[in-house]
Amino acid sequence: MRPPGALPEEEFLSVCIRCRRCGDACPNQCIAPYTPEAGRRFSMKPGSAEEGTPVIFPRQQACNLCQKTPGDALACTDACPTGALRLVKKTAAEIREKVRMGVAEVDTNLCWSYNGSSCGVCVKACPFEGSALRAGQLETPLLDPEFCVGCGLCERACIRYPQAITIRPVARGAAA
Repeated sequence: MRPPGALPEEEFLSVCIRCRRCGDACPNQCIAPYTPEAGRRFSMKPGSAEEGTPVIFPRQQACNLCQKTPGDALACTDACPTGALRLVKKTAAEIREKVRMGVAEVDTNLCWSYNGSSCGVCVKACPFEGSALRAGQLETPLLDPEFCVGCGLCERACIRYPQAITIRPVARGAAA
């Protein structure tokens, strides 16, 4: 999935200069360049338009939305010299308005809280706990996709393997 504030995909690919400044600026080191090695899992061919563009694999390292990081804006969006990542201020309202990297999905067949045990780790990891993700009975994760920005902190925190909660990147054909 793309970092916060990314333009719609086609426009993003034409504007991003693959300078890696967003990844260098990321305090959580979650942004990496898309490579053919990473692309094998995602049908990317060497030399494709996506090669070298910034991506986030939340299970490896999620976006923490620059929590506890100095500055008024998300660091990656502030570092982008071309506007491929639109500037996003570090307020809950602006993050909810301008960040839509993906949406969490819960596999109730895998989630321990849906199968008689109590967990809730994903709910506690969510920066929008209570709105994007809240705990139901036995701490079952209850998702409101309208508030989920797709940061991946829930996926990264999931102690189940394979993880019971994953982020599905959003189709970004229009401004996200």
